[in-house]
Order: sequence, then structure tokens, then C-alpha cells
Amino acid sequence: MELALVLVVVLVALSFDFTNGFHDAANAIATSVSTRALTPRIALGMAAIFNLVGAFLGTGVAETIGSGIVDVGLGLHGMAVVLSALFGAIGWNLITWRLGLPSSSSHALIGALAGAGIASSTTVHWSVILDKVVVPMVVSPLSGFVLGYLVMVAILWAVRRKAPAPTHRRFRVAQTVSAAAMSLGHGLQDAQKTMGVIVLALVAGGFHSGTAIPWWVKLSAALAISFGTYAGGWRIMRTLGRRIIHLDPARGFAAESVSAAVLYVAAIGFHAPVSTTHTISSAIMGVGATKRLSAVRWGVARTMVTAWVLTLPAAALFAAAVYGVVGLFV
Repeated sequence: MELALVLVVVLVALSFDFTNGFHDAANAIATSVSTRALTPRIALGMAAIFNLVGAFLGTGVAETIGSGIVDVGLGLHGMAVVLSALFGAIGWNLITWRLGLPSSSSHALIGALAGAGIASSTTVHWSVILDKVVVPMVVSPLSGFVLGYLVMVAILWAVRRKAPAPTHRRFRVAQTVSAAAMSLGHGLQDAQKTMGVIVLALVAGGFHSGTAIPWWVKLSAALAISFGTYAGGWRIMRTLGRRIIHLDPARGFAAESVSAAVLYVAAIGFHAPVSTTHTISSAIMGVGATKRLSAVRWGVARTMVTAWVLTLPAAALFAAAVYGVVGLFV
């Protein structure tokens, strides 16, 4: 019975990873596609490959998710908590994808884990959520906005005497590199979160101990998010690539480069599961603000921020409701 439930949890976790991929595909490539630096299919293929590579570059974020958010315990109860959290996160991902809102899959998963933990009277490590989730949730978009603005100002100063047409062409080429770097950071961050959840389920089922990530978990999570990325998230891509601001190649390059840097520092330096969605969206706003403040469609930005704020509690409520049903059988 426990083995069967572990297999179900692993499959659902990989399904979440897949939805994470197509939900967040826009994060890495929307700017490159909107500036015509890359065609959509080439951009998606490149993003899928670098998502796969990025998933193998570290395990710090996976260990934070796998051992730092909730103590699920052993047996059917623990696996029910993990399963409920996954369904809660998937539910919120699908709703925001349907509405074209670039919300955070990372925060959906963390909020769902906390919600399932509360509903099941499981210990939730609120201090870890505060330090590793809430603080980075505020710092990463602020960093993306400020750094995006400053980097773009520096670029504008550096090319102020250059001819516009060849400059745009060079930045279109540079965007291939920055989009790849962004995709690498997305794999480094988001694939690891699914790895951590699978390890939670394995520990709960008594099939693993400690926080080390087995090789097959890394590989399966990496493949799932890569396939999901290639499936694409066209609705959200339109929001990031066109509705916030019309980007030129230089601004696209600046936004992607800044976002990738923030993701690497958070994952490698702090083991913090930050949102790729929040980071790239705020960087786009930052580079857009250098044109003029009115160039950014702040109404769209407000809608996105509302989705960000709602993600943690909404996913928590979804997961708690699922546990209310699943808990009847364990």
C-alpha cells in the first residue's frame, strides 16, 4: 500500500513539474520572442535544454524544500500531506495559467505544503518560510527592478553614440546568451523544488533517509520540467512579452541577464527557492521604466502583483481542502 502511494505521489510530483515547465516557460523566453531575437519554437527548444542542464547544477533549493518547510513524518499520513500539497499547487498553477497570470509555481508549492501541514496538524517551520521564502519573495523582485533599471541605464549610456540598427542586431544575438542563462537559472531553481517534494514522499514512505537527492530523482525532475517547458506557456508569454511593455532587444537582454544573476545568487548562495516569475517580471518593469514610467502598463503590473500576493494563501487553501478529502482515507 505504501509503495503504491509513493509511486502515485512521485507521478503527481512529476506532473506538477511538467505544469511548472509550461507555466513558467515564458519566464525564460518571452522577452527573446517578443523582440524577435528567437522564433518561439527555437526559443522553447533552447529553454528546454538549458532547463535540463540547470537541474543538475545544485541541490541546495531541493534540500530546503525537502526538509525545511514541513515535517511530514512517516507512513500514509506523511504521504497524504505531500500529495495534498501537490494537488493544491497544481490547481493554482492551472487557474493562473488559464487566466494568463504569471504567478509563482514555487510559492504555490510552498504555500500548498504549509496549507496541507496546517490541515493535518503537521509541524510547519514558519521561521524557514520567513527566512527562505517571504524575505526572498520581497527582495528578489525589488532586486530585479532596481538592477534592471541600473543595468539598462548603463547600457543606454554605453551605446548612446552607436547607430541604432546595428546595435539592435547585436543585442538580438546577445539575447540568445541571456535567454540561455535565464533558462539555466530556471532549471537550477524550479526543477529542484520537485526533487525536494519527491524526497519528502520517499522519506515518508520509508524508502529513503536524509536529504541527499538520488540520481534518478534528479533525472526524472529535470526531464519533466524540460518537456513541460517545450510544451510552452503561450498565454503567459503574451503577458510578459507584450502586455507589460513593448521591449526592444537591449531591454530584453538587460532583463534576462539581471534575472539570471538573481536566480543564481539565490540558489547557490542562499539555497532560497525564489520565484523566476517574480524576478523576470520585475526586471522587465525596471528596464521599461528607463524609457519612461508611463511606458510600463502599471494596470497589468498591479494585476500580476495581486496574483503574487494571493498565491501563498490560495495554494494553501487548495491543499488544505484536498487534505480534507484525502485525510479521510489515511
